[in-house]
Amino acid sequence: MIKIGIIGGAGYTSNELIKILNNHPKVEIKNIVSTTYPGIPIEEIHQNLIGEITKRFSRKITDEIDLLFLCIGHGQSKKILKNICDKRNVDKINVIDLSNDFRMNNNSIFKKRRFKYGLPELNKKILKKTNNIANPGCFATAIQLAILPLAKSNLLKKNIHISAITGSTGAGRMKNEKLNFSWRNNNISTYKVFNHYHIMEVKQTINQLQKKYNGKIYFIPYRGCFSRGIISTLYTSIELSFEEIKKLYYNFYKKNPFIFLSEKEIHLKQVINTNKCIINLNYFKKKVIITSIIDNLIKGASGQAVQNMNIMFNFKETCGLKLTPLGV
Repeated sequence: MIKIGIIGGAGYTSNELIKILNNHPKVEIKNIVSTTYPGIPIEEIHQNLIGEITKRFSRKITDEIDLLFLCIGHGQSKKILKNICDKRNVDKINVIDLSNDFRMNNNSIFKKRRFKYGLPELNKKILKKTNNIANPGCFATAIQLAILPLAKSNLLKKNIHISAITGSTGAGRMKNEKLNFSWRNNNISTYKVFNHYHIMEVKQTINQLQKKYNGKIYFIPYRGCFSRGIISTLYTSIELSFEEIKKLYYNFYKKNPFIFLSEKEIHLKQVINTNKCIINLNYFKKKVIITSIIDNLIKGASGQAVQNMNIMFNFKETCGLKLTPLGV
């Protein structure tokens, strides 16, 4: 049994993380920190956990942990780690960070810690040997899983065009009119067109696999009028036949337990409440069209973090993550 600490315990990703870890056979949650709700019973904030967890939010992390999950806002992880490292000897504590603080290679080192990019389908061998993981962004996860087989085979030659829509939980618990139900219900809007920071992660991965790619990536993100999930569709020109593309994807993902290829059109209810990514391939006039779907809170955040934990501690990769989709 490994002992777990969580900082940033009141958010949506923490809710999912607590839910998964509370039923994981290999871990024990030692304490969950919330600076907003210290001393408050966790089930009062995460009301879906009533009867599931009896702990209260802590004010600070304890030394008695093997792994620390950081579920805090972007730009805060370095501050938290600095505060912890300055006050106690935590060199032996592993860290999985769910913010964007350490995802880019040029910003992946903090003190003696070197964070590795935690996309399991890309870096599984590396993640087995590291003590610090930077969990990918949710859009970045859906997009990268759609193009990894092409980049790995040096088949990306032209520009990539992407449209993707995410649920309201993707922005976390924030006071913003555009995130409120009354604004988002029966509504849809674009944001950060061609300038979303998750594309930096995508470009970094392409460069890792296919250094000579010089095409451009055009990404249009949408705010959806639903609570959770991401559906992403991209297309790019390709020289292979459709049968060759399908064979490439099946061979690439055949040993990855959470990636599924579907011959039929796909929809979000197939993945909500799971750590799955489902991919649908299409073909039109030498262009491959790839649609991918994930739950932004699970495969795009907390579930992927637990998957990374399983790899880090040499557990079975699917341990604690055999979750059932919500369905109709």
